[in-house]
Amino acid sequence: MKVGQHGRREIRGPTVAEEVFGHVSDRGCSVKIPSLKKCPAMVSNIPMSEGLIPFRGYRTWYRIIGDMAQTQGSTFPVLLVHGRPVSHESLKPLEWLAQTGRPVVFYDQLGCGNSDWPDDPSIWEMSLFVDEVDVVRRKLGLEQVHLLGHSWGGMIAMEYGLTQPHGIVSLTLASASSSRALSNADIEGLREKLPPYVQETLRKHEKAGTTDDPTYQEADKVFALRHIFRKDPWPKWLMQSMRHPQKGMVDMEGWDIRPRLRDITIPTLVTCGRFDICTPAHARLIHEAIPQSELAVFEKSSHYPHGEETNRFLAVLHNFMTRTEHKLDRH
Repeated sequence: MKVGQHGRREIRGPTVAEEVFGHVSDRGCSVKIPSLKKCPAMVSNIPMSEGLIPFRGYRTWYRIIGDMAQTQGSTFPVLLVHGRPVSHESLKPLEWLAQTGRPVVFYDQLGCGNSDWPDDPSIWEMSLFVDEVDVVRRKLGLEQVHLLGHSWGGMIAMEYGLTQPHGIVSLTLASASSSRALSNADIEGLREKLPPYVQETLRKHEKAGTTDDPTYQEADKVFALRHIFRKDPWPKWLMQSMRHPQKGMVDMEGWDIRPRLRDITIPTLVTCGRFDICTPAHARLIHEAIPQSELAVFEKSSHYPHGEETNRFLAVLHNFMTRTEHKLDRH
């Protein structure tokens, strides 16, 4: 763990010699997370509830892993905001945080998964999804809560954080972008490092509009296995998250939150994988712009460190949330 500029903390991911699926303790803290083989059975013994929340004339689906009434001491629930075009299932490994005594709250954004799928194209704006976070919080009584957003969900979380919401104990921005233009440039830079024949195949079919061609799909898989999820085959939970892709897609052309990041006043953890489409350089930019932030780079991961280095991710996240909770106690 290193201390970066302006006193900010940088948490390095594991070295190549460390096991991805074994216990990896956070350097400098004594966090113990159950092994992956034990987690599913343990989570099955924890209470689970789900339901629907009225939202703008539609319904948003949610699931809670854990008992909200049994939250003890200074631990708080965790609200998860998924990316796109996937559903809440893309964050399934994080349900094991319930073992730390924190209820874990999933929800499917409107137009996705188990929530309603509106037919009105005029509603798809960033403000809709920011408001949805607030409504979920109010309806479920999440007065004090940790907020984690992954990818597109991290963009929503940043926008929500800028509304200066009361009661957000911590903010985690996992593989999130701060600028559409910068992300496009990052992805183009990663594509330029692919084998020449793969680059040519991608360009040819994208220009022709034939991205459903099997040849294109094979070339796209090369990129995905490098920069989206680096294990083949992909896990069942990730494939399931893609069954009902998000219907409502916000036009983010020109979106750039970088000038406003300094106004986020919530203790923030910024994470990414070493091979992420949200590159370490991009993540560092976000980290350096947010005053109370830390940066964790996971060395064996791409866009899904919580699924590629699950135990390490859980340890770092649990340690971060615990420290923010302790700071609240002292105040």
